[in-house]
Amino acid sequence: MTTSTKKIKNRWLIALAGVSVHMSIGSIYAWSKLGSMVEKQVSAGWSLQQITTVFSIAIFFLGVSAAFMGKVVERKGPRFTGTVAGIFFGAGVTLGGLALMLENLYLLYATYGMIGGIGLGMGYVTPVSTMVKWFPDRRGLATGLAIMGFGLGAAIQIYLIKNVFPAFGIESISTILLILGPVYGLIMLGAAQYLEKPPVDWLPEGYNPEELAKAGKAVKKDLSNITANQSLKTARFYFLWAILFINVTSGIALISVANSMGREIVMLSVEAAAVLVMLMSMFNAFGRLGWSTLSDYIGRPATYISFFVIQIGAFFYITTFFGGDVSAAGKIGFQVAFLIILTCYGGGFATVPAFIGDLFGTKELGAIHGYILTAWALAGIAGPQIISYLKDTTGSYQEALYYLIGFLFLGLVSSILLILNTKKLRKKQEEQTDLKMAA
Repeated sequence: MTTSTKKIKNRWLIALAGVSVHMSIGSIYAWSKLGSMVEKQVSAGWSLQQITTVFSIAIFFLGVSAAFMGKVVERKGPRFTGTVAGIFFGAGVTLGGLALMLENLYLLYATYGMIGGIGLGMGYVTPVSTMVKWFPDRRGLATGLAIMGFGLGAAIQIYLIKNVFPAFGIESISTILLILGPVYGLIMLGAAQYLEKPPVDWLPEGYNPEELAKAGKAVKKDLSNITANQSLKTARFYFLWAILFINVTSGIALISVANSMGREIVMLSVEAAAVLVMLMSMFNAFGRLGWSTLSDYIGRPATYISFFVIQIGAFFYITTFFGGDVSAAGKIGFQVAFLIILTCYGGGFATVPAFIGDLFGTKELGAIHGYILTAWALAGIAGPQIISYLKDTTGSYQEALYYLIGFLFLGLVSSILLILNTKKLRKKQEEQTDLKMAA
């Protein structure tokens, strides 16, 4: 169904283009590996905290630029914002390599952190809102595919750094970034040229909500179809913002200390801790696709309830029942709990865009998604700072995690309040519909 005679693009190729963009910008999550290389190779004596700040700056600017660029995606289209994102991210990574070559920390903050972070934000929101519109029948799957690419990007970059570049005698981190920057930029620029919104009133073949409803099949309508500014006047926006902030803060806190926590609590070897970081990237990625796809069947509210219940249980295991068991079985149990938490962390990102569509419609989904992602910007700073402060204050990671369990309970409460809020609104809408029909 379409109102245009223009040839309709293949929505699965649209999805592939979106995944390509996200795999490129997702390389940011390999910074823990890059940071350790920077610490060893730079002779300027930068502290680990100074090097880690690069990642925090990039995530902060991701959230800020996403908030501003979400509306631009709706107004200018994904091809424009995807192109600009490719230029910014490619330039940020390339110039970051130059900053490392010059051993200029503040230039690294400005390039890889700020310029690259702006490209991150633009690249993150560009394909997601577009894919939701191309997959009205499979919102969770669509956003999961795109955002899974973000999770896989780090694993691919780590593989290249550990196996491919050394095979060519390239081990300098500055040289690696000088090579990867243009590659990422070109991939994003190429993918952006295929991205576009579907025609107005377009629906995939075989999917017609009105006909499905007449046939007695359950088709849940969006709660509303409003603008980004209108969404800011609703309670459900702030419930969803809080849910994402809490989920990301808890997950990114663990990611930021995964290596040292594994070595301290269960005495993982350096090699085993490195493998854990690699597995985290994989579980983060597949959690994004798996949970978001599952949300199409069990619903977004039930999915977020599951995130918090599972994470509370996993955190309790690590802090209480685990008890510092350093046997082989204990080490495996610790890592399994850790990786389960990572699936919920990734799944939270992937499920949010579909949830936004359910609650606010697709009129300005990209803009609303950008506003919601400010939660990520703040969580990217708060998570690592909170876990570091609590570790220093309590003296152990396990004691520190008890506070995060309390934080996760707040997330669970927020999820329940959001469900109650939306049920109340749906009931009110149904009553108004009944009154109109009776009149």
